[in-house]
Order: sequence, then C-alpha cells, then structure tokens
Amino acid sequence: MEYVNPEALVSTEWLAAHMNAPDVRIVDATWFLPSDERKGRDIYDEAHIPGAVFFDIDDICDEVSDLPHMLPSPEKFSSRVRKLGLGDGNRIVVYDANMGMASCRVWWMFRYFGHEDVAVLDGGLLKWEAEDRPTEDLPPVPRERHFTARQNHFLARDIEHMLANCDSAKEQVVDARSPGRFNGTEDEPRPGQRKGHIPGSVNIPFPKLMDPKRDWAFRPADEMQTVVDDAGLDLKAPVVTSCGSGVTASVLAFGFYLLGHKEVAVYDGSWTEWGGRPDTPITLD
Repeated sequence: MEYVNPEALVSTEWLAAHMNAPDVRIVDATWFLPSDERKGRDIYDEAHIPGAVFFDIDDICDEVSDLPHMLPSPEKFSSRVRKLGLGDGNRIVVYDANMGMASCRVWWMFRYFGHEDVAVLDGGLLKWEAEDRPTEDLPPVPRERHFTARQNHFLARDIEHMLANCDSAKEQVVDARSPGRFNGTEDEPRPGQRKGHIPGSVNIPFPKLMDPKRDWAFRPADEMQTVVDDAGLDLKAPVVTSCGSGVTASVLAFGFYLLGHKEVAVYDGSWTEWGGRPDTPITLD
C-alpha cells in the first residue's frame, strides 16, 4: 500500500537535493507545549536547516482571541508570510524539532489560506541532524514575496459547528490527545480545563501515526491505515480532528491526507475551548 497523496511528505534526501532550488522555501515551525521549558525560537537560533525561516504559531495567530494560536485573519497571515519570503509559486517545506507537531499545523494553515504547494519534512530536524546534514545558526534575510490568501473554510471548524455535530453526527470527530486525557484519567496541561472528550469522538493519539524508531517519521501507509481501521474510522466520510489546542489535531489531518482524505477539517479551538466552557457536553467513557 502506498500513500495516495505522497507529494505532501518529503524525505531528508529530497530536501538535501532541492534545498537550493529557486522555488523551494524552508520553514522551521518548532514549537513546544506550555509545560515545556524549551522555546521553539531558541532551538531555531541554536541550529536550523540552512535557509530556513522561523514560523511562530504563537505570533502568526489571532491576537484578539483568548484561545492559543487560533487562525489569524487572511490579511495578517499574508503580511507575515510575505515578510518571511513565502509566497505564490513557492514550494514550501515545513519541519520542526518536536515530533512534527507544529510543522503539520503550519502545513494545514497554508492549505487553509489556499496554498497547496506545501509539504512536511519527514522526521524533521531530528532525522536531518541524525544523518549529519548541515545546519546553521544565522537566520537568512528573506526577500518579500507576494502571497494571495484564499480561505478554504472547509478545512476548519468552530464551536458552533461542533455543538451542532453532537446532534447530527454528520462528521466523525477524532481526538489526537493521549488516552488518559481523552478518558479523563489525566490532568489537562492548561488550568481550568474539564476532563473528558467530545461525545461521539474517537481517540487516535497522534504519535500512533509516527515511528519513534525512525526519528518520529510517519509510518508507512499500511501501518497508518491499520491504526485508522482499529479506531473504526471511515476516511471516505467527513472527518474533523481535535486535540488540546489545534496543533496535534493537524498531525492527524496530515496523516489522513496522506491516505487520501484531502478535506479533513481541524477544530481550531479544540479542548482548550471545549473543555474550558461550562456549557459543552463532555463524556468520560
């Protein structure tokens, strides 16, 4: 079994051979959970793939919302990525140094704003460095490039959609959090969050799609499909992914894209929004 959409995932070998191509742009999206003392920008400043610009999901976001790293306006997204030298006609390759979490989020963001020529580096910086490939500690000076934002609203869901879906069950909801968080046996990392999951949702912890023995590269298509089948998920039907704050939900969306489901939506507010409200239904079993 092969990936249906293999173009979304590039190998370290491919990037090493194409990193100096005039249409290729490299993006470092390293990000860590708030409970982690590490900062993505610090990791980038220490070492990054030559030519990579830093994409901060906590900066390129909706600054008005009290929820973390929500999608920004198309105007803000266009302005920020243009200054990073990312624009129309570019082949954008995104990576990170933390299990592909934020690289998949940034991949999803570019697709949401209409840029389809974007891919994730398989294994990210961990695999790149494990193979002794070059890094640098100085940021590039990008030349601004025009970016045309065209929102694809099919790729995102808000809380009104999710509440309505609790009644209609038109879309399958898949939660990327750990089993303990999904079942309410673990504390949430953000204070004030209730425990449990959205009624009717199923749990596929995002690391299940990845292979820790290969620097957290994505599993082959047949292994990934087995994970999907074991969860009782039908990728021919509508799917919405959720997690803690819309980041690792994007890992599931990316994995399902590789398997052929191109319009998996992400619930942007995810559990930070759902579990932080007193009026949303929650299940523990």
